Amino acid sequence: MVTPPFIPGLELSRRFYVQAVRPLLDENARGIVHSAAHLGSGSEVLGFDTARSADHEWGPRLQVFLKPQDAAVHGPRITTLLSERLPKIFCGYPTHFAPTGDGDIRVMRATDGPVHHRVEVTDPSSWFTALLSFDPSQGVTSADWLATPTQRLAEVTAGAVFHDGLGQLATARANLHWYPRDLWLYVLACQWQRISQEEAFVGRCGEVGDELGSAVVAARLVRDLMRLCLLMDRRYPPYSKWLGSAFARTPQAPYLAPLLSAVLAATDWHSREQHLVRAYEAIATKHNELALTDPVDPTTRPYHSRPFQVLHAERFTAALTAHITDPAIRALPVIGAADQFIDSTDVLGHCEMTRTVITAISRWPGTKRSRRRSPPTSSSPS
Repeated sequence: MVTPPFIPGLELSRRFYVQAVRPLLDENARGIVHSAAHLGSGSEVLGFDTARSADHEWGPRLQVFLKPQDAAVHGPRITTLLSERLPKIFCGYPTHFAPTGDGDIRVMRATDGPVHHRVEVTDPSSWFTALLSFDPSQGVTSADWLATPTQRLAEVTAGAVFHDGLGQLATARANLHWYPRDLWLYVLACQWQRISQEEAFVGRCGEVGDELGSAVVAARLVRDLMRLCLLMDRRYPPYSKWLGSAFARTPQAPYLAPLLSAVLAATDWHSREQHLVRAYEAIATKHNELALTDPVDPTTRPYHSRPFQVLHAERFTAALTAHITDPAIRALPVIGAADQFIDSTDVLGHCEMTRTVITAISRWPGTKRSRRRSPPTSSSPS
């Protein structure tokens, strides 16, 4: 099969819906109201796909949403209808997805029989609950926000809606568009806290001759600074594969990307520190431009009596925390949302697990809030 010209996945899915899927629904499912979209996992949902993406779980695919009762009664019939009557090739791409032997992962393959398509027929509540462990059309609690990895929030709020006959997708996506103000201040405060806890270690490792350790700490700080810039720009940080691509789209990237690249390329801790200092001060200046708090001095300074130049990022944590008006949020431990302190792909890939962790840490049984909290702790100077 000749490889067709690359079409961005969202555009391919839009054409597939308009030209192939909807005509079959209009002809064979009259009176059944539906919505259609391409949301959820996949590089194309975030707009980062390339021709390489076609090697697995990429192609003409989307979700068709029905009312719950229609999904239960008519969903299997519609799935079979599409399997039997969808074109086997669309815009040069097979609509049949064959197993690869690696779990549920499938890849486009030509077929002579019915197609195993990737048109998921479901209802909105079931789909959102399976992905997020809650239905955002019913509202979003603070526990929901904190338990949901930003990758998942990006998957739901990005992508594209092709048709919203049910009128529910717009509401659900709008409810997840961005954190409420107090929670935004909280996750920003926690991101600054992460930086404050390690900013002095670049120099401390280097001082004892551990340049490798210094480089590792610096790389961690670069990642945290990139995530901070995305949060400041009201963009959900994606998981590691696409973090750099997402950061490149922020207003700060043209100035910061060369500095952060220089941090990673440096071979001695003094050079790493110099580049980090410039990055710290630029991001601190951006914080003041947001006017979320009273101005905080954006200049770096020595780390107590030690010869390391740092921002003392905990000053920004304190400033942000002071402007949180909800006492329950203000009293939370300064660790943040799930993916600000959980680094396991296996855990972050299952929202029921992150919800369990958040519930345990914040002492919220379900969505009922407890006002008993541990006070925030400052980072150790050691």
